[in-house]
Amino acid sequence: MVQRVNYRRRLSYNTKSNRVRISKTPGGNLRYLHVKKPAKGPRCGDCGLALSGIPALRPREYTRLNKSQ
Repeated sequence: MVQRVNYRRRLSYNTKSNRVRISKTPGGNLRYLHVKKPAKGPRCGDCGLALSGIPALRPREYTRLNKSQ
């Protein structure tokens, strides 16, 4: 029989910001892991190509990045 799994956050709808994948814990239980959205990264305003040398991160993660990276 299939084990039922519940969302771990308050948002209870299957939206883009609420993506999950099923993971098995060491205790043998199934648990939802919330997956972050994939980042597109900064793009050129003229041609739309990705800017080289700048990593593709979510907007909040740029604040923790070194200036040289």
